[in-house]
Amino acid sequence: MEIDINRLDLEFQAKIDSGKTIEPKDWMPEKYRKTHIRQISQHAHSEIVGMLPEGNWITRAPSMRRKVTLLAKVQDEGGHGLYLYSACETLGISRDELFEQLHSGKAKYSSIFNYPAVTWADMGAVGWLVDGAAIMNQVMLTRTSFGPYARAMVRICKEESFHQRQGFEIMLSLCNGTAVQKHMAQESLNRWWWPSLMMFGPRDEESTHTEQAIKWKIKLKTNDELRQQFVDQTVPQIELLGLELPDPAIKWNEERGHYDFGAIDWDEFWRVVGGNGPCNRERLSARKEAWEKGAWVREAALAYAEKQESLREAV
Repeated sequence: MEIDINRLDLEFQAKIDSGKTIEPKDWMPEKYRKTHIRQISQHAHSEIVGMLPEGNWITRAPSMRRKVTLLAKVQDEGGHGLYLYSACETLGISRDELFEQLHSGKAKYSSIFNYPAVTWADMGAVGWLVDGAAIMNQVMLTRTSFGPYARAMVRICKEESFHQRQGFEIMLSLCNGTAVQKHMAQESLNRWWWPSLMMFGPRDEESTHTEQAIKWKIKLKTNDELRQQFVDQTVPQIELLGLELPDPAIKWNEERGHYDFGAIDWDEFWRVVGGNGPCNRERLSARKEAWEKGAWVREAALAYAEKQESLREAV
C-alpha cells in the first residue's frame, strides 16, 4: 500500500503543534529523526568530552571537600552521557556507531570544551558560566517534542543546576579571598566569557537548523535569544562577585530592556568548530585512547550477557 507522506507530515506537525510528544515507535519524518540523532549525539558527546578538562583537576583540588564535589560532578556528566546515548539509540542508531562518528570527527561536540582549564579558578568559571549557559538551553529541552530526550533532560537539568551553583561558590570563595585569588578569578572569567557566549551557536542568520528546529519544537528559542538571556542573567552575578566586566562594551540599554555587549569573534568560533581550537586534537585523542583501552571491558560485559542468556534458554 502506498504511503501518503504529505498526509503523514501534516498529521505529524499537528501532533507537535498540539503539544503532544513524539515517541520512538511513532511515525516521524526522516529529517526529524536525523536532526535528533545529530543534536542528541552532539549533546552526549559534549557531556563525556566535558569530563576531560575537569577530571584533570580532581587530583589537584585545593581541599578534600573540593575534590569530592568535583569528582561527583564529573561522575554526573558521565551519567548524562549515558542517558543521552540511550535516548539516541531509540532512534535506530547503535552506540558503537555514535562513538565511531565522534572519533572520526563526523560528529561534533560543544566548542567550549576545546579550551584548556589552566587554573583552579577555571573549575569555578566552567561550572558557573559553561554549565550556566548549558542550563539556559537545556531547561527548554525538558519540553522538547521528542519524548525520550525531554525525559532525560529533567534529571540532567537538576544536576546541572547544582553544578552551576557549585561553580559560582568556587568563584565567590576566590573573590572573598586574597588579592591573588581574586585576580585568578578575574583572569578566568576573562578567558571563559567569550567561549561561553559562543556555546549558543552561530548567529541566527547563519544558523541552518534553527527555523526547522523551532517548528518541530526541538528548540523553543533562537541562538541569539538564548545568548542575550545569558548575558542579562550573568552580568548582575559578575557585579555581585565584585569582578570587572570581561567586555568593556557591556552596558544596560533602557530602550531594549537588555544589556548590550561587544562583537563575538566568529572567525574563532568557526575555527574551533572546524577542529582547530587550542585542545581539539588533545580532546579527541583522549577519547579515542579511552575507547581503545576500554575494549576489554565491553567484550567481557558482552560475553557475560551472552552467557546469562544461554543459561536462561537452557532452563
